[in-house]
Amino acid sequence: MDPTSQDINLNSPNKGLVVDQPESMSELPVEGAVGNSANPLPPGLTEEEAVDLQIELIKVEEEISTLRQVLSAKEKHAAELKRKLGLNPLNELKQNITKSWQDVQASNAYKKTQETLSQASIKTTAAFSTMGTALSRKLGDMRNSTTFKSFEDRVENLKYKVVGPKGNGEAGSPNDSNPTQDNAPF
Repeated sequence: MDPTSQDINLNSPNKGLVVDQPESMSELPVEGAVGNSANPLPPGLTEEEAVDLQIELIKVEEEISTLRQVLSAKEKHAAELKRKLGLNPLNELKQNITKSWQDVQASNAYKKTQETLSQASIKTTAAFSTMGTALSRKLGDMRNSTTFKSFEDRVENLKYKVVGPKGNGEAGSPNDSNPTQDNAPF
């Protein structure tokens, strides 16, 4: 069978095949011919119908083979075109991921979720700000309390005992009339 003379139009009555019909069915070599004693005919099927179905089966199998060859050639041609265009599987994957992400971002579910998370973020930020202000105010109140001042004096006294006199050689004590205040956070 000459492949150049094949009609690959799937709508064609020939459906891509050039099949020579023998003058008599007895000339047709069919393996496992229907109707023999080893392979009896199914009920309700004549020998002529079985032979016609066998011929149709051969045609369909040849058509499938032809289509596989055409598909293989098309795939090779597409791969060659992609290679010439500089497209490789990694670039295609990147393009697919980018397109998928754009599709997700365009979806209503994503937009609603983004809006909800944005509102939650605003409320959370406001709550933390309020909490930070309240905590700062409480720490300021605590630092001005007499208990904290008494604690601060004891730490200063302990510091004097451990470190000794001030850095410039002067002997100082925590009871000096002009103590240096360190306002660094503790």
